[in-house]
Amino acid sequence: MLILADDLGYADVGCYLDAGAAGAPAPIRTPNLDRLADQGIRFTSFYSAAPLCTAARAALLTGCYPVRVGMSLPDPRGRPVLYTDSNAGLALKEVTLAEVLRDHGYATALIGKWHLGCPPFSPENQGFDEYFGPAGRAEVVDHDEDERTPGATAFLAREELTERYTAEAIRFIDKNRDRPFFLFLAHSAPHVPLAVSPAFAGKSARGLYGDVVECLDWSTGEILGALERLGLAERTLVTFTSDNGPALEHGADGGSAFPLRSGKATTGEGGMRVPCALCWPGIIPAGRTCSEVVTALDLLPTFAALAGASLPPGRAIDGEDLEPLLKGEPGARGRRAPFFYYNRNGLEAARSGRWKLTFGSIPHSSTRGQPLALYDLETDAGEWRNVIAANPAVATELADLAQAMREELGDDLLGMRGQKRRPPGRIRVPPGRR
Repeated sequence: MLILADDLGYADVGCYLDAGAAGAPAPIRTPNLDRLADQGIRFTSFYSAAPLCTAARAALLTGCYPVRVGMSLPDPRGRPVLYTDSNAGLALKEVTLAEVLRDHGYATALIGKWHLGCPPFSPENQGFDEYFGPAGRAEVVDHDEDERTPGATAFLAREELTERYTAEAIRFIDKNRDRPFFLFLAHSAPHVPLAVSPAFAGKSARGLYGDVVECLDWSTGEILGALERLGLAERTLVTFTSDNGPALEHGADGGSAFPLRSGKATTGEGGMRVPCALCWPGIIPAGRTCSEVVTALDLLPTFAALAGASLPPGRAIDGEDLEPLLKGEPGARGRRAPFFYYNRNGLEAARSGRWKLTFGSIPHSSTRGQPLALYDLETDAGEWRNVIAANPAVATELADLAQAMREELGDDLLGMRGQKRRPPGRIRVPPGRR
């Protein structure tokens, strides 16, 4: 069970917020998400593989950096995400987490946001037996319109989406209670425009944004309750995370990444470090907080290992199997390989262990104008102190690792074309299609 929020900030889940720290936002009540974390493991250095929707989802489902699968800048018009008028999508040759598990006997479903292309690049063609979500299979591009959902007799207003998606999720769980299943519940919330049902309106200290997040928390509680009621709690891994950080440009409607720097669309920590908790009673020891570096790239190989499924042969992926870390095995660590911060086809930063090197000299990047900087994230998660002068050897090592990655996958911002990136899917757009 994988639950994905949309544009949720690091500080927007109760157990991630140091409410007593100077400058901290008002807390949002998330008792169910806090319970999920308390009953399993909470990661404090979990990263999305991209700071924008399409690229982040492609990475999560394929275990590959988005640039490897052509999803960092997929739209021919130069837009960083796919829209209903885009003629691109995640290539059908790519193997998704859903396909890996379906081929191992799992029932699979996506409920909610896809954002990896319109037909033929549909969830149903990428391993999902069932799909319930926006009819366009893309982002809700007309934010003043409602989302039409397959099987629905009328438009679903945005304020109804979280409850409707939750009901569909519980229906799928109940239907497949006697067989293995993989359910990807990809919420549209708390992406703008914000809307919430009357049951949650005006309840949060953080205004409408907080109301929407508290509704997401309710949804998670309903899912956990259904698993318990059906006797499936000890047979089900539940994961909660976000596709990227908060949209800070929307002010109070955009969430908070406190105490991290920046937000969505940037490779600052606030744009890519997100809440993540996993719970599996009897398998994942409860009550653990882990600071090891873990990423959305690692979910595919880790879930496959836990399920006993095989990874696709002969296909390079960037994720790592972190099953030992989840199970709390002695000496288990997070990612062995460095983590690279990609943004719109450009490599803007690299992290290894406690160190993060940012390349502020890259043109057209979200770090442009900043000096080449090295941060010790264990002591400075907010990226306030550049310690490159005191640690030149560390900076050189990270720069060399980044250059090797550029040679493999390219860096369009620097005019470098990698030899091992795979193209996106393309179709001709029919005349008149908007």
